[in-house]
Amino acid sequence: MKQLFSLILAGMAGGMITLGGYSLLLPDTPAAQVAPFYAQAAKNINVPAHLNAVPFDFKTAAARAMPAVVHISSIIDRTASNAPRSNDPFHFFFGDDFNPFGNGTPPQGGTGSGVIYTSDGYIVTNNHVVQNAGEVEVTLYDNRTFQAKVIGTDEKSDVAVIKIEGYDFPTLELSNSDEAEIGEWVLAVGNPFELTSTVTAGIISAKGRSINLLKGGRAIESFIQTDAAVNPGNSGGALVDAEGRLLGINTAIATRTGVFSGYSFAIPVNLVARIADDIIEYGSFQRAFLGVTISGLDFEYAQELGVDITQGVVIEELADGGSAQYAGLQPKDIIIGIDGREVKTVPELQEIIGRAKAGDLINIKINRRGDILEVPVRLKAG
Repeated sequence: MKQLFSLILAGMAGGMITLGGYSLLLPDTPAAQVAPFYAQAAKNINVPAHLNAVPFDFKTAAARAMPAVVHISSIIDRTASNAPRSNDPFHFFFGDDFNPFGNGTPPQGGTGSGVIYTSDGYIVTNNHVVQNAGEVEVTLYDNRTFQAKVIGTDEKSDVAVIKIEGYDFPTLELSNSDEAEIGEWVLAVGNPFELTSTVTAGIISAKGRSINLLKGGRAIESFIQTDAAVNPGNSGGALVDAEGRLLGINTAIATRTGVFSGYSFAIPVNLVARIADDIIEYGSFQRAFLGVTISGLDFEYAQELGVDITQGVVIEELADGGSAQYAGLQPKDIIIGIDGREVKTVPELQEIIGRAKAGDLINIKINRRGDILEVPVRLKAG
């Protein structure tokens, strides 16, 4: 009996020694602080998501955007009916081979979308929606209809402003398209195929995209590319962020069939606002020009120029008496930044200069045969 009791005591003592030794290996933390570790992990599950996280749904953003997006119907002026097909919105979207009306004569008119820009009735849309229009009718989200007046257009950016009479119209808060990021959720709101107030969702798949849609040396193409479904009738409608703020104006799609094939393109709102404000104030876009002919830099061109960078915009020629020549810029200078913002592509440079005003002083960062220089340039009107 004594032997059994001794064995039990020995076992208890061994267990206590083992437990004590294990406790010496742990951090010097009071026991009361161990349990909350698990409670805290469970508590964090219900922390509100960050604003830029994927929203649970788009109901709030859609509800904010839809009342400010309008349907536009235009009747083409007969004197412009024989205009080149470059003025045809379907040609703008789909090229010479697409005819939605078969072999018959297309009607002298078209439809599209617009976004109410100010509460007193100024509406932004695409130039190709109202170009050559003799009459323009606007239908609001609440089905009220108005005759609209074309205030001004800019073909090289495909932006137009029209006006309806009234007050207290719903508008959208403007987002900052410079801060939009690839992968961010967006909504396209418009009237595709006469299906009014249609909302589709997607993500930003690229920024600063040029698709050679707006022909000519003075075109401004720096589109936001998305995979939100956009079709004929969406032109001039809203691209909004996940909070329902206006991020851009939907303009074109990439397609071989005449309908959405995976990518759509929108004019960034920062550029739209710059142009629209000028049209409202002056009747036209008061554009500033750098006075250069440019091309994009790539690996092969960088080797030819003997520089160790592969992104930037190369100045090929200078316009006589232009802003760049007057400031001392030279052919083969490589523009790599403006006012602290990096410039890697031609579309980025076009957008930055397009948003500047005549008389603005900008600081251009260049690579000149390997040397980095800052050159102040006073922009002139074209």
